[in-house]
Amino acid sequence: MDATSAPCPISSTTAMDMDELIDSLVASHRAFIDDLPYTAASSSLAATRALVEDELRRLDTLLTAEEDRGSLWRLREWLAQEMLRLSPWFSERGEPCPSWVQDHQTMALCDGERLVMGNALDLEPSDPLAQRCLDPGFDLSSLLVGLYVRDETRLAHYALDRYLRLSGDYSLTRLLSVFGVCRCLAGARRAMQRWEENPGSSFRLAEVMAECRRYLDLAERISNFRFPPLIIGVGVSGSGKSRFTSELVERLGAVRLSSEAERRRLFGKALQAADSPQAVGTEPAMDIFNEESTERTYQRLASLTGTLLTAGIPTCIDATCLTRAQRKLLRQQGEARGLPVLIVSFEADEETLKKRIKKRAERQGHEPSVSLDILQRQRQLFEDFSDEERPNLLRLDTTAENAGDTLAALVEVRVKLSYS
Repeated sequence: MDATSAPCPISSTTAMDMDELIDSLVASHRAFIDDLPYTAASSSLAATRALVEDELRRLDTLLTAEEDRGSLWRLREWLAQEMLRLSPWFSERGEPCPSWVQDHQTMALCDGERLVMGNALDLEPSDPLAQRCLDPGFDLSSLLVGLYVRDETRLAHYALDRYLRLSGDYSLTRLLSVFGVCRCLAGARRAMQRWEENPGSSFRLAEVMAECRRYLDLAERISNFRFPPLIIGVGVSGSGKSRFTSELVERLGAVRLSSEAERRRLFGKALQAADSPQAVGTEPAMDIFNEESTERTYQRLASLTGTLLTAGIPTCIDATCLTRAQRKLLRQQGEARGLPVLIVSFEADEETLKKRIKKRAERQGHEPSVSLDILQRQRQLFEDFSDEERPNLLRLDTTAENAGDTLAALVEVRVKLSYS
């Protein structure tokens, strides 16, 4: 396993940070064309089944302990059932494609000055897994498994959220558990192969087996369905919704659905306009903020919420959610699945709201008065919480000290109470 305390290589040609890696993955998956010189399997499902069979067969010859073989048998059964259950969604994925690592030199992944992994996807180009044509989701799964097995949970949560927001490939989440378990099997097989090729002392064998079992244990955790909460953020511009919902992503493993990002995607506008400095100050030429566009945006948010919750992923809505109808549309996605739903009202005093809005407008090169006018319109449109909503309501003063810690603690308590 890579040492996480080592200093990160300085050269930008041999190392990349998480944002650079995710951006590169998204661009690579978008740009893939069918005439690359690879022999692809007939479908994503066929490619995945072939991978599962090969990894299970190899591990079956390498593992001897009864406990390890029992774990492998359970994973085999789970994978068979899941691939059958999810076959309709596999069929929507299109043809498999080569792994990102095939077209990129070995790059270290760093978090600031800290080395996280010697290979950005924890995958050597020579590894049999990297030689296959698979669903692009395997690249993301390789990254996530590499992070989780190193206890880099915060980075894994951040990576998943950023990839989904930039790619818009939310349907991938239905299959991520299968891909993750497959990747864990490959990690366990890789550990055992290193011992097989270079046998050494009993201490070395214990080290190899510990690594192998970390992957098998992670695979079993991935295969267990989670009952995720739905967190609906409510608040006007400057209230702190985006800041605090992004903190929930890293703390709780939630995926954040941004109304701004999904509105732009819905109307074919470049997502980087909401996400990168290159497009600061740009606005779409067409009006995508009228009433009809807003209704379509919330319908999209509701649909994506259902997809994420069905996949067992905690979901956090980053939107103003000014009306009861908008909040109900989203709330029903969790309630229909018997999942806990929390409504978080992000609040700040008038002076703070105006100060934040002015600062943001100036940073983005906008006229502050326009943003302040939007704030006033939002205040006029806001509908107070109904009696039906109040049992699920949390109010957060975003000007309070340690507001992020308070929110995370309240969410965790309320979710636990929902299942007590």
